[in-house]
Amino acid sequence: MEVDEKIVAASDEPEIKYRGVKAMPFIIGNETFEKLGAIGTLSNLLVYLTTVFNLKSIRATVLLNVFNGTTNFATLLGAFLCDTYFGRYKTLGFASITSFLGLLLIDLTAIIKKLHPPRCGSEEGSKCVGPTPWQMAFLLSGFAMMVTGAAGIRPCNLAFGADQFNPNNESGKRGINSFFNWYFFTLTFAQMVSVTLVVYVQSDLSWAIGLGIPAAFMLVSCVVYFTGTKIYVKVKPEGSPFTNVAQVILVAVKKRKLKLPQQPWLSLFNYVPSKSINSKLPYTEQFSYLDKAAIVTREDQIKPDGSPANPWEVCSIQQVEQVKCVMRVIPIWAASIVYHIAVAQQQQYVVFQALQSNRHLGNSKFQIPAATYTIFSMLSLTIFLPIYDRALVPTLRRLTGKEGGITILQRMGAGIFLTILASLVSAFVEERRRNVALTKPTLGFQPHRGLVSSMSGLWLVPQLSLIGLAEALTSVGQVEFYYKQFPENMRSVAGSFFFLGLAASGYLNGFLVSIVHRTTEGAATGNWLPEDLNKGRLDYFYYLVTALGVVNSGFFLLCARWYRYKGTGGRIISVEMNTKQLDKPFP
Repeated sequence: MEVDEKIVAASDEPEIKYRGVKAMPFIIGNETFEKLGAIGTLSNLLVYLTTVFNLKSIRATVLLNVFNGTTNFATLLGAFLCDTYFGRYKTLGFASITSFLGLLLIDLTAIIKKLHPPRCGSEEGSKCVGPTPWQMAFLLSGFAMMVTGAAGIRPCNLAFGADQFNPNNESGKRGINSFFNWYFFTLTFAQMVSVTLVVYVQSDLSWAIGLGIPAAFMLVSCVVYFTGTKIYVKVKPEGSPFTNVAQVILVAVKKRKLKLPQQPWLSLFNYVPSKSINSKLPYTEQFSYLDKAAIVTREDQIKPDGSPANPWEVCSIQQVEQVKCVMRVIPIWAASIVYHIAVAQQQQYVVFQALQSNRHLGNSKFQIPAATYTIFSMLSLTIFLPIYDRALVPTLRRLTGKEGGITILQRMGAGIFLTILASLVSAFVEERRRNVALTKPTLGFQPHRGLVSSMSGLWLVPQLSLIGLAEALTSVGQVEFYYKQFPENMRSVAGSFFFLGLAASGYLNGFLVSIVHRTTEGAATGNWLPEDLNKGRLDYFYYLVTALGVVNSGFFLLCARWYRYKGTGGRIISVEMNTKQLDKPFP
């Protein structure tokens, strides 16, 4: 692959040097250490909040759901500021430093005794003292910095890596694909290291050291990132990606009383800027009320080059179709929210299940840390993806004749079905764990939690494996779906849409947990989600998530049937605007 590719831009612009592979170690290194830092803290944060800060499991779960939701929702703001004002280089640099400071503050809560409450006693019935307001304030300040850092890193790092390759030749395109592959590999690698080595140090050796390791990783990430400063391609911000959307909606509202022509694809205003990176789209009939934004009235002025004098008075039909692409994605995105709730349960309550299960390996004294069980979903994902790509896709391609074997929506739908199955299996396993804890000899007492069931924690592997398969299908499919279905000039926003789904699911999941906890507290069946799972009915909660998954699956099928992929299922738009309509009277 060429590593010193050059293209000559317009005569008034400097020559761009694409370093390609030379920039890869710095981008990938920054990404790897950043994920080792962030995931190394987040993967075991639930245990930290309940065992060191002595928070009730419900409060800790809701706090993390809000934190995760806010973190993911902030990516939209980060993408907007990046594309509009600062550019990817400055945004990533600032976000990396902020993330390091956030991780450092969280580590200080473990190092300094005055920054966390005293440890709970190990005897049943012993009193636990919760954190003081200023201790929580210090901890939340660390969370706030991590939110700020993630808002800049998550939507920008993929695009910044792709910026280093020349998109106008084959070697550059292959380099972009290679970067994406390395990105997802390092993400999974960082997750595995975090939930094994880092989590073990945190849970079994020292929280101070265990939380210091991620902070050190993030510091290394900053150093690696700024080391490559001189060779990076730094793309300048091109303005707000939301301006086009706002123009189409507002102009369509202004012209809502006008009547559409009988053949809109031949009559509506059609203008494509010469430097536009967006692909030309056919006319589609969905959301036809937006088409009125492309009706030209006598008041609308058109420049000699064919562009509108005021883009807030008339829009091109191409602009309208680009907005339609975004609007078509929203129902599919909404269906992903409940899917993420099912995934979140395998990252949260499965930890509590593991804490009250037999985590010993055979007869040895070594116990698998509760948060480490999530590695089984990662293993399932990493094992399945190569099989899917190398074996299943070629087989399906021969059967269906489609390039991907199946459509992206079919892939996502298969993953959504697997989350239903995973939730059902989770309910069966929890029912067995609870029955064993109540009817057979236990393995002792878990401080401020309850008796430990003698059921092996390995019974949790099937549900986690199913979730890993679901993520390999739906989560990866979502990233590809948003990237391909959004207009080309909105791919930074497309990168944040996946995290927006996680954000919405985080808030909804926290709301769901709170409602179930409060409504079942006085029920005949008892509280479903108490501190001691043996006294609750977590299996009923899993059945509830299963039912929500079934309803969501039906909604997704309806949306998928209605959906039209970008660039398909429409009519070719006339190259020239029909100027005769300028002489016609308008209402």
